[in-house]
Amino acid sequence: MRMRFKPYAHDELMAADFHVHEPLIWGGKWHAQYARPEQPFVLELGCGKGGFISQLACAHPENNYLGIDITDKVLILAKRKIEAAYQAANRPIDNVKIMSTDIERIEGVITAEDTVSRIYINFCNPWSKNGSSHKHRLTYPRQLIHYREFLQDGGEIYFKTDDDDLFRDSLEYFPASGYEITWKTFDLHENEPEWNIRTEHEGMFTEMGIKIKALVARKNPDPASVTWIEPKVLKRMAREAAEAEAAAQEGEAHV
Repeated sequence: MRMRFKPYAHDELMAADFHVHEPLIWGGKWHAQYARPEQPFVLELGCGKGGFISQLACAHPENNYLGIDITDKVLILAKRKIEAAYQAANRPIDNVKIMSTDIERIEGVITAEDTVSRIYINFCNPWSKNGSSHKHRLTYPRQLIHYREFLQDGGEIYFKTDDDDLFRDSLEYFPASGYEITWKTFDLHENEPEWNIRTEHEGMFTEMGIKIKALVARKNPDPASVTWIEPKVLKRMAREAAEAEAAAQEGEAHV
């Protein structure tokens, strides 16, 4: 279901101290935006309505969190859930921020100097309608390789999804992008780990009988661990190889 436009969202977000109004200017300076800049910096990519990050950040004041989504009409709901969670805990909102940014264009918005310790990706769009749309997945190798630029060596990505095809493909995406899958499950709730926080989507899919798939992947610091090659580059390489072979055969024919 397409979410309705919320005319009040922009002004309400602009009035929130923990909303990042100008995300493009903080590359390399994210740690300094928090009350305790020395703390680990954690991202949630595609924070949606904020059900996950509001619980996680409030429960872990020892970390700094940044939730990112592409549209204000979703982020406004995250803003309100964060306020509610911190109010219930009687805590100031001093270790979490949210911002609206296209995650596919996150390169430069967050840089190597920002030293991210962990990334969460929960129930992102599977983009399963056709093969050409797969490149928009948040776990597509092109994206995972971008994350390597700011994820610290040994840093982890926690990934959850209800989509079988996305999970199956991601099991190949991560190793090809220089990550070691250290843990995985095809049924998260069968032996649910203590760290799991059930989101609204997670509850909905579980009620529908859909099993939740999850994995944890650790960044390999060795650049040589990245083996993925862009499909268009592979096509060019194949074309050049075919042309070279044809030229060689033509040369032999004239000998």
